[in-house]
Amino acid sequence: MRFLSVLLLFTVALAGCQSKATKVQKLQEQYNAEYPAYAKDCLDDETAGAARMLTGEKLTTKEVTALEAKKRARDARCKPQADHLADLQRQSLAAQQ
Repeated sequence: MRFLSVLLLFTVALAGCQSKATKVQKLQEQYNAEYPAYAKDCLDDETAGAARMLTGEKLTTKEVTALEAKKRARDARCKPQADHLADLQRQSLAAQQ
């Protein structure tokens, strides 16, 4: 009887680990599927403007203002996607523990 109790407990624990691993895998697959579109839409534009500033290129006030406006618009457009991806990462980390 004691053996059966230990076996049952072990089986339940093993099933919990497998479902946890499955949840982590599904979250990671979802993140991996959604991230490339986010990176293309939201990160590529950012690096172009930053590269111009890092090279030491002198930008006019009008160009700086335009880059800042473009960044604000991109941030507003991309925030929901960024928040969703961050949430997927948080869920994945929580499921791993």
